[in-house]
Amino acid sequence: METVLFPSVDRGTKDIGWLRSNFVFSFSNYYNPVKSAFGTLFAFNDDYLQVGKGFGIHPHINMEIISILLKGKMNHKDTMGYSTVIEEGGVQIMSAGSGLKHEEYNIGEENVNFLQIWIYPKQQNISPRYQTRSFPKAQRKNQLVTIISSEEGLAHCWINQNAKLSLGYFEKGQQINYQFRPENMCLFVFNISGDITVNGQPVPGRDAIGIWDTDKISIDCNEESEFLIIETVINQK
Repeated sequence: METVLFPSVDRGTKDIGWLRSNFVFSFSNYYNPVKSAFGTLFAFNDDYLQVGKGFGIHPHINMEIISILLKGKMNHKDTMGYSTVIEEGGVQIMSAGSGLKHEEYNIGEENVNFLQIWIYPKQQNISPRYQTRSFPKAQRKNQLVTIISSEEGLAHCWINQNAKLSLGYFEKGQQINYQFRPENMCLFVFNISGDITVNGQPVPGRDAIGIWDTDKISIDCNEESEFLIIETVINQK
């Protein structure tokens, strides 16, 4: 098993007042040549958006773009005709494919905190797609819930990649065993809150760990904890 730690203190930052961002990988004004991606995980941003502020209409092409709402309320409008609102526990994904434009704003009464995740697509130039689902925290206690998968289904969102994203929310003392295919697959585990240990390695809140060359991991919750597991291919070959 091989691992790499991504401590929160090492993240790149950007603060323009209405938006504060923390970058695990090179993004926007932050560049680190040894932190360009992890497998097909291209971007992992921990963003804070002020009330009434947001991103005006802008384009994307050939990227899987995921938002996970940890706090607050945000809207989404795009050139496919979708107009939605996502709140805490909400997840949305855009398969940008051949191209689309969208906008999103904080429409709530408190600052938004959301994870913005970009994953390289499996197929290029597909017809753009958008999906959203809700995973309220209270309904997934002591469960590891699939929120995004390459397999289509009603309970989660679909992604144009051999990838799976799962949210865990567990009480103190719980142990979670996770198995995955070892060939060309890797895991990125981000600790949203609490205190977890991944295969004996401490991963404090807002830290992350990358794992490969194994087929299973164990996560121990040293206190009530919430975390995200991203399973994806190392490369497209």
